[in-house]
Amino acid sequence: MKLKLPISAAITISFGLIVLLAYFIELPVLAILRQILLRWAISISAVALLVGIANLLSVHGQKALTGSKGSFYSLVLILSMLATIVVAFYFGPTSDWALWIFNNLQIPVETSLMAILSVTLAFAGLRLLRKRLNLFSLIFLGTAIFMLLGSVPLFGVVIPGLHGQMGLRGLIAQVPAVAGGRGILIGVALGTIATGLRVLLGAERPYRG
Repeated sequence: MKLKLPISAAITISFGLIVLLAYFIELPVLAILRQILLRWAISISAVALLVGIANLLSVHGQKALTGSKGSFYSLVLILSMLATIVVAFYFGPTSDWALWIFNNLQIPVETSLMAILSVTLAFAGLRLLRKRLNLFSLIFLGTAIFMLLGSVPLFGVVIPGLHGQMGLRGLIAQVPAVAGGRGILIGVALGTIATGLRVLLGAERPYRG
């Protein structure tokens, strides 16, 4: 039977308050309830992950069977996923075969994505200069070029003062980049707290429908 909105809101707010109060009030009952609710949440997340995997296999399986556009890549995705699952379950996630898949397939794919990201970043900087030429766009493009040149020596030539932790690249990576990353994390944390408070107060109801 589908729960009505006030009942679902009351259950959500009650469970959220129990978990929140257990972090501030030292009561054995609250600690036990918090552990139970967190285990339920972990179990639901695991089931949601399995549902997502099943949905992924279903969507790409239909594309592979119908022979639609991109069906070859769908078939590669399905075979790779099934092979990885079989190897991880049969040999173990830390076995030599699983580590071989990680080192020879996963890491090269991630490296290729990072390479594409760097090229996209440089291309976005050039387009930014064409549409909006100002001081900040020049700083953005210059920083991207310095980081790219400092990551790998250009034609084997090491530029003095650019490479290494004490060079310009290391200074950019350790000071402004870390400061920007921390600012982003603080913003994400504040947004998460605000959303959680809105759910606890009943102003935000993502569970309706």
